[in-house]
Amino acid sequence: MLQGIAASDGIGLGRVMLLEEHSLAYSDLPPADPKAELVRFQGAVETFCKNTRKQAELLRHSAGHKEAQIISAHIQMLSDPYFCGEIEKRIAGGQRAEAALDQVSQLFIAMFLASGEDLIQQRAADVRDIRTALLCVLLGLKEIEVSKAPKGTVLVAKEISPSVAAGINPKNIVGIVTEIGGRTSHSAILARALQVPAVLGLPGSTTLLKPGSYVIVDGSEGQVLPDPDEAVIGAYRQRRARFLRRRRQLNKMRGVPTQAASGESYGLYCNISKPEDAEKALEEDGEGVGLFRTEFLFMDRDRLPGEEEQFAAYRRAAVSLGDRPLTIRTLDLGGDKALPYLNMPKEENPFLGLRGIRYCLQHPEILLTQLRAILRASAFGNVRLMFPMISTPEELWAGRALLEKAKAELTAQGIGYAGHIPVGIMVETPSAAILADILARDSDFFSIGTNDLTGYMMACDRNNPQISGIFSTLQPCVLRSIRHIIQCAHDHSIPVGMCGEAAADPLMTPLLLAFGLTDFSVAATSVLPIRAAISRWSLEEARSVTDAVMAMATEEEVSRTLSARPETQIL
Repeated sequence: MLQGIAASDGIGLGRVMLLEEHSLAYSDLPPADPKAELVRFQGAVETFCKNTRKQAELLRHSAGHKEAQIISAHIQMLSDPYFCGEIEKRIAGGQRAEAALDQVSQLFIAMFLASGEDLIQQRAADVRDIRTALLCVLLGLKEIEVSKAPKGTVLVAKEISPSVAAGINPKNIVGIVTEIGGRTSHSAILARALQVPAVLGLPGSTTLLKPGSYVIVDGSEGQVLPDPDEAVIGAYRQRRARFLRRRRQLNKMRGVPTQAASGESYGLYCNISKPEDAEKALEEDGEGVGLFRTEFLFMDRDRLPGEEEQFAAYRRAAVSLGDRPLTIRTLDLGGDKALPYLNMPKEENPFLGLRGIRYCLQHPEILLTQLRAILRASAFGNVRLMFPMISTPEELWAGRALLEKAKAELTAQGIGYAGHIPVGIMVETPSAAILADILARDSDFFSIGTNDLTGYMMACDRNNPQISGIFSTLQPCVLRSIRHIIQCAHDHSIPVGMCGEAAADPLMTPLLLAFGLTDFSVAATSVLPIRAAISRWSLEEARSVTDAVMAMATEEEVSRTLSARPETQIL
């Protein structure tokens, strides 16, 4: 058994088709005529753009509009004046088109990989894809095609580029295995959109898995089983049947209210990172947006977005949602999210440093611009505002003061905004959890960020393999903190939601119902599974289980108890 990263749920059984990369070797001898070489490169760019538009259209039909934009973005990257300009400058200086393209691409790849930010690092894969495709055009090579793969094919490759993924027929491709990539990579996003089981980040898979050999791909567990015997094949076929049956059952949850078995209703919202994600939230039957991570508007660029650009993004999301709530979180920088163009200071421990609201209050001009844009967008929908990483009441007061200043400026300019915009906070620091009763006095709502709250409560870096085992929201101290936060919200009659990963964990569902959580905010793909999980519990049953769990001393006891309940089982 080979262990990789579980990137797209499901089980696929089939035979290996190895996608071998073209040799992209080229001559680096200078061209006889630099002007003709420049024309050759520009012709290759035109051909690339034409091919890319066709691939995007294919992907739009097979996966969706959002996924097609992953490929369409390659055309936009080529319009970057520095990227193409630098290549053309090198060609004019006497380099071959292939060499100039290769060198500039490697510069961009290195720059993106050095950022340390997942979203920006993903851009390196885009540049690799552009480089490969353009080199194929320049060298007269045909790109790899998978559209003609036979039924029961498991694609195995070093990396599945978006352009290759555009040709995938989900009726024929039963699994994907790659050496490179993680759960947030474009390969994973496209595999999930196509509903093809995928295991990524499995080193040596292109050598270990032989062409034509029979393999099982377990995308839910991140496992690949080469050359299984008949007994194993039979067992996994049964698991696959259960998985597909469960998927069909989840589709029955589409369009129904989010209710516990005893009839209590809950809000079920989506976490998004871009304005177009609001449309995806509705497609997946989300009831609104519980978290719009606005920092992604600030990334992958060389300057801050202006008020008009931000306003356009927030307005688009608000209009898409209509009267459904749109909760916009103000800029959450620091920690693992740094913007190179801001020259943010190096910190020994950035997760305990100048991050979230702290950074914005030290740079009020940045926050004020964002607040103006959010207020303006509030005239177009049901907008709520949320401050991140609040640690003290003074930070909340300062954020609210800037909001009032933004309102006064817009009023003086005659620019409209909603008469009332609810203002809430992310509760994700131990101090905010302990002071929840005080913070609730000046908050219209709470949203619990369990990822950071768990890390801070346990003093644990979940990315450190030596201690990541204790990073769990099921730790008793974390559960007690969540219960306290929710109780304080109820005491002050304000709604309280959760937007961390725990909101989408069915093991947490009975506890959150019993604690009194009112809103769940999850990834769009988790809407139906969590709606189903909520529907399996009556409030009485949830409270009974929770009473037992809250008397336990260890995470292991809690996890074992909850896992044994049939209501918490996904498959």
